[in-house]
Amino acid sequence: ARRTWTVSVLAAKLADERRRLDELQAGDLAVKATFELGYGQLEPAQARAFRLLGLADGPDISLAAAAAVLDLPPEDTEELLESLVDTSLLESAAPNRYRFHDLVRLYARACAERDEDRPSEREAAMSRLLDFYLATTAGVYAVERPGDRLVDDLEPTEYAGLRFTEATAALDWLYTEAAPLLACVRQTAGTDRLRRGVDLLWAAKDLTESGANSHQYEMTARAMCEATQTARDARAEGRARTVLTDVLLVSGRIRQAEEEARIALELAERVGDSTAESWVANNRGLLCLHEGRHVEGKAFFERAIEGLRAAGNRPFEATSLGNLSRAYLGMGDITRAVEIAQRGVAAHREIGRTVRLANSHYALGVAMIQAGRHSEALNQFSDALRIFGDHRQRLWEGTTNFRIAEVHLAALRPAQAAQYAEQALALGCIGGDRMRGNVLMLLGRALTKLGQIDRARACWREALNLYEQTGAPEADSVRTLVMPTSAH
Repeated sequence: ARRTWTVSVLAAKLADERRRLDELQAGDLAVKATFELGYGQLEPAQARAFRLLGLADGPDISLAAAAAVLDLPPEDTEELLESLVDTSLLESAAPNRYRFHDLVRLYARACAERDEDRPSEREAAMSRLLDFYLATTAGVYAVERPGDRLVDDLEPTEYAGLRFTEATAALDWLYTEAAPLLACVRQTAGTDRLRRGVDLLWAAKDLTESGANSHQYEMTARAMCEATQTARDARAEGRARTVLTDVLLVSGRIRQAEEEARIALELAERVGDSTAESWVANNRGLLCLHEGRHVEGKAFFERAIEGLRAAGNRPFEATSLGNLSRAYLGMGDITRAVEIAQRGVAAHREIGRTVRLANSHYALGVAMIQAGRHSEALNQFSDALRIFGDHRQRLWEGTTNFRIAEVHLAALRPAQAAQYAEQALALGCIGGDRMRGNVLMLLGRALTKLGQIDRARACWREALNLYEQTGAPEADSVRTLVMPTSAH
């Protein structure tokens, strides 16, 4: 009917969600009219459920989350939602999970804005959903890291979340809910729910450390940095930038992480957010280790440990001790490094077998490598690997496999070294492309010992490419290994 319209004109009209339904009509035919017919036949409780559920972004919603939106018991919520499925206004994605077709969601949201008598009811529904996610995610964090005081310093919630007593069920929930949870965080931008949104993102940090939802998590963290800056909320912005620093550290983007950490620490100091101060001080210490500034890193770790000790956060203090031991390694004091790492492991063992205990085993294993105590290093890494696996920390599993490969290569077992290095490449590592370059360099050395020179040089060429892309200083030394091939 409108042959002069280009595809780009049509796309632009449909891009505006508020206008999309109105655009989808031709003469007397309209998508909205079909939805109006179904909506008009709903009972009041069904219509309310339809409207309020349409407010939540995300690909789907669980029964428990929907119950929070509607402020109803799960049994009553399920009855309402199943009746909406029967009318084809809602789809059942899986048992106890529901979703709207995208156009139906737009219509439901329009109905909420048109028919919900009090705007405060829409806000209350979204607030309950956020509370549900924050309270439940804080519970997951507490199961994963018992004794960690971060959960005590998150924004308070009024609506209760789910409770978990063991890690498997807690992690199942977190990874299943990742997409709707992150969508809920993004929806707090420009609202008075902003601080709770940032804290929800912080408590869900396993989503990025595991490597399972890294891209979504990073995009959400960047959106929250922008939202908190716009809102001029220094506390929330400091925490959002702390979260983004974590993301950048995991992916090995050191320069960007350094800038975010510097701003985050300034903001935390300005508003007296001691939790964020200690967290960022630890991160800045890790950044110093990446850049070989070990004395400066030691000072940051000591600052973090002091703050964590004052807050009674023993698990995180023990983790920072492991990081401090790596600073001493860089300074050449291997004896002190081993002793401090052993203190970290001992502290974590008193607390229990948590994911942070794995970090302490890892730190002690690194110190043992430098001390030449290879069998003891392998024992530490083996313990770390089991715990990381149990807690689904895939990137840490990869990093630990890399360290095991280091031990085998130092002990003149190149075949085993190559095996573990290849496993590290398959899993991925904390530290992103730069760390991948390190793994490839080690694999190349192992392959050389095995007489596989061509494969070794292929590994080194790939490592050089990664180092050059990330601006890593290792690039200069690697070129000499690659040169024979290019000269030939």
